[in-house]
Amino acid sequence: MSNAVIINIDKLINVREEYPLLQGGALAQLPVRQNAFLRIRDGRIVATGSMPQWEAADNETVIDAKGGSVLPGWCDSHTHIVFAATREDEFVDKIKGLSYAEIAAKGGGILNSARRLRTTSEDDLLEMAWQRLHKLVHQGTTAIEIKSGYGLTLNDELKMLRVIQRLKQKAPIPVKATFLGAHAIPEEYKNNTEGYINLVIDEMLPAIEKEKLADYVDVFCENGFFSAEQTWRIGQAGLKHGLLPKIHANQLSLSGGVQTGVKLGAVSVDHLETMDEEAIQVLANSNTIGTLLPTAAFFLRMAFQPARQLINAGCAIALASDYNPGSSPSGNMNLVVAMSCIQMKMLPEEAINAATINGAYAMQVQQEVGSITTGKLANLIITKPIPSIAYLPYSFGDNLVEKVIVRGSVWE
Repeated sequence: MSNAVIINIDKLINVREEYPLLQGGALAQLPVRQNAFLRIRDGRIVATGSMPQWEAADNETVIDAKGGSVLPGWCDSHTHIVFAATREDEFVDKIKGLSYAEIAAKGGGILNSARRLRTTSEDDLLEMAWQRLHKLVHQGTTAIEIKSGYGLTLNDELKMLRVIQRLKQKAPIPVKATFLGAHAIPEEYKNNTEGYINLVIDEMLPAIEKEKLADYVDVFCENGFFSAEQTWRIGQAGLKHGLLPKIHANQLSLSGGVQTGVKLGAVSVDHLETMDEEAIQVLANSNTIGTLLPTAAFFLRMAFQPARQLINAGCAIALASDYNPGSSPSGNMNLVVAMSCIQMKMLPEEAINAATINGAYAMQVQQEVGSITTGKLANLIITKPIPSIAYLPYSFGDNLVEKVIVRGSVWE
């Protein structure tokens, strides 16, 4: 942690004294200060002001933004970055016309990742995940949630969660851990779904609580995976072990995942590619956040999430990358923001808010990150000079991140 001042900031974006969860029309309100400076002490924001009022102080590093803009680092609240191998062969199969079900039938999909992970050591998984995380921070992500779910045995789910725990200890950014043992039915239980659910509830959850390895419990609530009733049972069991729910909901069908997540008091329901009016209204009338993952819809050639309908109904919306080897092999939140504007018709202000302060709420780190607020961590993006906020998603093919600041220091 360091003492520093960032000067010559053209636009200081998302400056807030108060930072409520943004719902409906409030999502379009993005406070901006022009020609500003930002002062950091012990890795935290202590003051902002107008450049003409800036005076140099002793013992602080001066970081010159050179007319670039400064905004909070991206808060990516849904990732799967602990995995053993990429799956570009399945990518080619998709190009050739094979469906998700056909790829799974020939040994692909989540079970492919599970097989590879089971034969990979904890240390090797940690090194691979650290390299991915290091790259993501360079792209502007300064808070992240990471899920298990490629182990699907007691020992391998614990192995994944221990890797995430070690990432928490190693990384200088907030990291949250989610237990996703209910990601798929493993091959050895393909004719005994209830047996696997019992394993998750009776053995995995108690072991996770004993080692304090997770913050959340997640379930892939989807036809062919886990039903709404099974999701409810696993979510309830997670709550008994101190884990708040975050649910994979309504990705491929109207699975009932949204309604079940809201009934469970889930922090978020994620995906939401398939929504009807009932599901939208249930979400709008709740405290649960709808996390949209546009790069997954893009990669799978699915219809994009109905962001405008959700926002117009008054829902709280967050954006995340779903970084994983099968359906969203990218954690670039700059692309997520751009795609949300281009394909889901979110305003640039809405997309930035959804990827910063609302993303922070979706992993309960809003007290630490997500806005330019005195007392919060100085986890920031300094952009190259841009003519307007809208230029960030508009110029989607350019890398507009000049520097990333983590706890007041330039990320190297």
